[in-house]
Amino acid sequence: MISEEAIYEQLKEVLDPEIQIDVVNLGMIYGVTVADEGKKVTVRMTLTTMGCPAMEELQGDIVRRIEALGVDDVEIDLTFDPPWNKDMMSDEAKLVMRYLF
Repeated sequence: MISEEAIYEQLKEVLDPEIQIDVVNLGMIYGVTVADEGKKVTVRMTLTTMGCPAMEELQGDIVRRIEALGVDDVEIDLTFDPPWNKDMMSDEAKLVMRYLF
């Protein structure tokens, strides 16, 4: 069965196309649920802004990377509750952001 840890490792490969930091360290992933003996995964996530132009690209990359683990059904549960803010980023991501911007 696919573990949540394996899913998170795959999600660390999904980069925000504008700032090149992964969605896990950006704090955009609110949770992962593995069901049906690993055949179905639901990713609860947010975006940095409601009208994020990279939404489809990010979601497509998430689905492809999780399917690569042998998952048949990947669902994205998009939410803005709570809204994303910079405090949700990991210390590593905050350091990179300070360096870049």
